[in-house]
Amino acid sequence: MHTIIYVLASVGLFWGCLVLVVQGLGTYKLLRHYSSIPKKPVSPTLPKDQIPHVTIIRPAKGLEPALYECLASVFYQTYPREKLTVYFCVESKHDPAYPILCQLVADFPDFDAKVFVEAEDPHLSGKQGDTNNIGPNPKIRNVSRAFREAKGDILWPLDCNIWIAKDVAGRMVDKLCGFAPNGKRTMPFKFVHQLPLVVDTVTSMSHVGSEGQALLSNSSVTDGSGTGDVGVPSSVLSRSWTHGGGRLEEMFMATTHAKFYCAINTVGIAPCIVGKSNMFRKSHLDEATDPARNPILVGTSAATLPKGIDHFSSYMCEDHVIGDLFWRTRIPGFRNHGLVYGDLAIQPMAGMSVRAYVARRVRWLRARKWTVLSATLVEHGVESLVCCFYLSFALTTHPWVHDTFGIPQTWPALASCWLLGVTLWMLVDRVVSKRLHAGLSIAVDENTPSFAAGASRGGAEKRPFGQWLLAWLGREILALPIWTWAVFLGTGVNWRGRRFRVRSDMTVVAMDEDAKVTKVTNGRVSEEVGVIRNGKID
Repeated sequence: MHTIIYVLASVGLFWGCLVLVVQGLGTYKLLRHYSSIPKKPVSPTLPKDQIPHVTIIRPAKGLEPALYECLASVFYQTYPREKLTVYFCVESKHDPAYPILCQLVADFPDFDAKVFVEAEDPHLSGKQGDTNNIGPNPKIRNVSRAFREAKGDILWPLDCNIWIAKDVAGRMVDKLCGFAPNGKRTMPFKFVHQLPLVVDTVTSMSHVGSEGQALLSNSSVTDGSGTGDVGVPSSVLSRSWTHGGGRLEEMFMATTHAKFYCAINTVGIAPCIVGKSNMFRKSHLDEATDPARNPILVGTSAATLPKGIDHFSSYMCEDHVIGDLFWRTRIPGFRNHGLVYGDLAIQPMAGMSVRAYVARRVRWLRARKWTVLSATLVEHGVESLVCCFYLSFALTTHPWVHDTFGIPQTWPALASCWLLGVTLWMLVDRVVSKRLHAGLSIAVDENTPSFAAGASRGGAEKRPFGQWLLAWLGREILALPIWTWAVFLGTGVNWRGRRFRVRSDMTVVAMDEDAKVTKVTNGRVSEEVGVIRNGKID
C-alpha cells in the first residue's frame, strides 16, 4: 500500500472514531438532561439580602416572530422582580420593534424596565459624544449604554428573539454563583449559558386565527417585513424554497449543533458558546478588558481597546470573543464556562427562505473563520456525509482493519459502510431532535406560547418522519457546499442590514454601497480604506 494512502486511511480512522465518541457523549448528555423538568432554582428562595441583582439586556432589531412573547418571558420569571432590571435596546425610534418595547414597559409597570435608544446615547452623539467612540459592531453599539448603566453586578444579555421558561433566571444565577440545595455552595463560574433551540413556526403561523396572530406578534416575520402573514405558497416546491430555510435551521440546531455543543461543554477543553443567552459579572468583564489587571492583554493590540463591553465593538463574532476572553482570563476561585443543562433558549422562526438560511450559515462561518480557524477548517468533517465517507474509506482501506475484522477492500464495501453509517447517524439525529422538540424539560404554564410548549405538551409544531427526513437530507447535502463557499470563496458578511468584511487580523471593515469604507482598530475609525462603488473598493 502506498504511504499516502496508508496515512489518509489512518487519519480517517482516527477522525471518524473521534467524532463518533464526541457525538456519543453529546447524545448521552442531551437525553439525560432534556428528558425531564430540572429542579427548582435555589437563589429565588434565599433571604432577600442574599439574592443577587440581575440586569437583563435585550437588544432588538426589527420585527421577529413572536417578538412580544419572547421579550415578555423575562417578566414571568420566578426570580424576585425587585431583583431584576430589564433594559431593552434599539437603534432608533424608527425601528419597527420600538413600539413593542414601549408596550412591554407599559404592560409590566411593576418592573424596573426601560428602553434605551442608541441614537440618543450621549457617548455616541451630542456635545460630549462621538459616533466613532465605539467600533462598528451594531449589536455592541446597541447595548453599550445598557451595560454602562447596569444595576448590580450580574449581567444577562439575552437576544430579543429568545423565549425562556419561568425558572431559567434562578437556575442561571445558581450556576453562576454556585448556589446549591440545603445551603451548600459549589465553585462559581465566570460565565454561564444555555443550549439554543430553533423552532420553525411557519406551519402554525400559516393558519388563520387568533393563535397565528398571537405568534406573529403584530405581523412579525423572520425578515421583518411585517406583511401580516407568512404567505405560504400552495406549491410544494415554492413553499419549500420560500420557507424551507427555517426548517433547515431548526434541523441544524437540534442535531449536529446540539450534540457537539453539549459534548464540548462537558469536556471543557475549549470555549463553545452561542450569544443567545449568556450570564456573567460586570466586575469580571471590566477586569478581563483592563490590561492593568489582565496580563494576557499586555503587549497585544487588544490592550488599546476600550474597557467593558465596548472592548468587543471592533469584532464581528463578539459572543465568541467575549467567551474566549473570559476563558483565558484567570480569576481565582471561579471555573470557566458552565452550560445550564435542561434549560433551552428557544428561538421561534418563520419566513426564512433557503437562500436566507445559506446566507446565515455563511455569515456564521465567515465570522468564526479568523477567531477559531482550526475548528472552522475541520468543521466540514463532523457532518454525516463527509465523516461517514472518511470512516468508510478507512475501514475498507486500512490493513489493520482488514486483517482484524475481514472487511473487504472494495468500492462496494466502501459504499455499503457509508450508507450504513449515514443511516445510523440519521436515526440518532431523529431521536435527539424528537427529544429536544418534545419539550419534556420545559415547565409549561398559561404563559407558555405554543411554539415553546413542545410536541409532547400540546405544542403547535410537529414533525412527521417524512417531513423530518426531507429537512435532514436537505441540511446534510447543503453542509459541504456552504462550508466551501464560506471558508474559501469570500470574507464579506451581511448583519443587521449592513455589510462587513472580516480581515485576517480580526479588524472589521464596514462596507456600505457607494460609501466610504473605514478600517476599525482600537475601537475607533483609524483610516479610510477607499470608496465602495458597485461592491468594489476604488
